Amino acid sequence: MAIPDWILQLGYDGLDRGVVPDFIVRLVIRALLRQRLRGIDYGSLEVNHAMKMAWIEGVKRRTTIADVPEKANEQHYEVSTKFILSTLGPRAKYSSCLFPIGNETLEEAEVLMLESYCQKAQLQDGQDVLDLGCGWGSLSLYLAQKYPKSRITGLSNSSTQKAHIDATARSLGLTNLDIVTADVNTHDFQETTRFDRIISIEMFEHMKNYQVLLQKISTWLKFTDSLLFIHIFCHRMTPYHFEDTEDKEGGDKTNWMAKNFFSGGTMPSHDLLLYFQDDLTLVRSWYLSGTHYSRTLEAWLKLQDQNGEAGLQELQADAKAKGQDPIEGVKAFYRFRVFYMACSELFGFNRGQEWGVGHYLFKRKNVA
Repeated sequence: MAIPDWILQLGYDGLDRGVVPDFIVRLVIRALLRQRLRGIDYGSLEVNHAMKMAWIEGVKRRTTIADVPEKANEQHYEVSTKFILSTLGPRAKYSSCLFPIGNETLEEAEVLMLESYCQKAQLQDGQDVLDLGCGWGSLSLYLAQKYPKSRITGLSNSSTQKAHIDATARSLGLTNLDIVTADVNTHDFQETTRFDRIISIEMFEHMKNYQVLLQKISTWLKFTDSLLFIHIFCHRMTPYHFEDTEDKEGGDKTNWMAKNFFSGGTMPSHDLLLYFQDDLTLVRSWYLSGTHYSRTLEAWLKLQDQNGEAGLQELQADAKAKGQDPIEGVKAFYRFRVFYMACSELFGFNRGQEWGVGHYLFKRKNVA
């Protein structure tokens, strides 16, 4: 049964003021997740597969790699750096961490996932490495320290992320790290700049036309034995778009995530990238239970609450500095709490077997 619009609006207003108890928020999130699963299940494997193929054909016809990259900055990557860092682990990893036992600290889980990238991507000291979609620099900085003879390049669409990474690199005395601010839709490296390894962590979820994106990435690899490693979050079977249609006639008013945090976003299916192998060939793939991400998000939520007073003040000051009413900072603070809760519930749903994390290793196709 659909939730009436007036109840949704009342709920959203309460979320923005932080007055809805967490246990109620979580119950509603679980109901919406069950609604999502009903919405992507067409009743048979035959029809579900036909719908997936139609979805894939649709993204291949898109004219841009990413629809609204500026929204990703607004909703995530150019939110106050000070606030974001107060909710993350010491390495500022804004993506799933790894909890193989389950009782690791967030700091340990950050390093365990970073190390898994090094192993799976077959990194060695002395390589040229691109961190594509480098966030606040958790991987770029880790690689620059771990592989001092390597040349690490990070690409981000956010100028504030570059400022943070550059400042951190200077404080650590790193000279083998270069951060580029650019939009992957239009950016291309000079022909003299090519990489032994390209690693992309939770960037593909902001993309649409994977055919064009992977073709572009393939030209940035040096040799046929150069490798691309990708980490995405995903649904086990079905890809879908995050679409903000609330303001359209008959639009979906339940898609709070698309409106506030993931405009133009994509939920890939675990097998999605296998349908885009024109220029790259899959070497190996992995699936990690969503429980790893759920634990990560619960740790972020705990840190946000521990640093709540300072975080709230920071977001109010940030809103004011941007010419907004400080109440927008209050809304942002509570929306991030709900965002962390919602994502934790999603990845923890069905014990992590419905939504989780996919890792993929690709190599260039042999060029005749």
